[in-house]
Amino acid sequence: MKELVLTAAKGFCMGAADVVPGVSGGTMAFILGIYQRLLEAIRAFDTHLLALVGRLQLGPAARHVDLVFLLPLVAGIFGALMFFTRVVPIPELIRTHPELIYGLFFGLILASIFVLLGEIGRVGWRGVLVLAVGTVLGLVVVNLVPMETPDASWFVFLSGALAITAMILPGVSGSFILLILRKYTYVFDAVGHLELGILLPFALGAVTGLMLFSRLLVWLLHHYYRLTLLLICGILIGSLWMIWPFQERVFEMVGGKQRLVHTTPVWPAQWDGHSWLALGLMLAGVAAVLALHWASSRRPTPG
Repeated sequence: MKELVLTAAKGFCMGAADVVPGVSGGTMAFILGIYQRLLEAIRAFDTHLLALVGRLQLGPAARHVDLVFLLPLVAGIFGALMFFTRVVPIPELIRTHPELIYGLFFGLILASIFVLLGEIGRVGWRGVLVLAVGTVLGLVVVNLVPMETPDASWFVFLSGALAITAMILPGVSGSFILLILRKYTYVFDAVGHLELGILLPFALGAVTGLMLFSRLLVWLLHHYYRLTLLLICGILIGSLWMIWPFQERVFEMVGGKQRLVHTTPVWPAQWDGHSWLALGLMLAGVAAVLALHWASSRRPTPG
């Protein structure tokens, strides 16, 4: 029971991260030490699973997909999405108190980068090149300009596939991809009001993208573990451009509400109480990751 509650809590953290444009649920999975287990569980939805279910071998089917891990994790993610869209609206808090929200996540991601690089160890010239490519990729993604897009079901399906791909890739935010595709307000309003006409094609797209992209990531981690981690580290480094809490932010009206469309990092004009609180949350994020890493340091790492 304790493990189920802990897994649900990790799912809640992932769901909370996915609501924030610029922050990735995949990043949170990395921080919490469940990333590779999550990918393996997703990849297990295959023809062998269908054969087990077809023969009504439900126990082996549940073990095949690590259902004891996936069910509480998904419940936690869904609970966070509902909580942070209906009870405590994070998208609104990002607009009203962006420095505090992004300060916490900046600390989480910054510390994660150092932890990952420490686990990788010495890096050769190929590793440096991969790290640089990942950093450039991360910078390109977070500086994309939002575009005009249709509300048709086929595009909602495509948005779901692209967003879920970003959500499981550390450093790339699914919410930010939705913002670029002009579907952030559209989808999260649908979540808050349970509009199935929007949520069903989005969910189908997400499942499709998840099944395809998770297999690619698992293959890369099995065959090029260190280089894949370096690419992910680079993407995380590039994403810090948008996560830095002090920004010049440009908003415009989207769906009747102001939404962030462009941001540029700056140094605080003055260090007032608000700025120091953002810095304190940043340090709290760093401390949280280091504490989690210390607590899990006795467990063997893959690769």
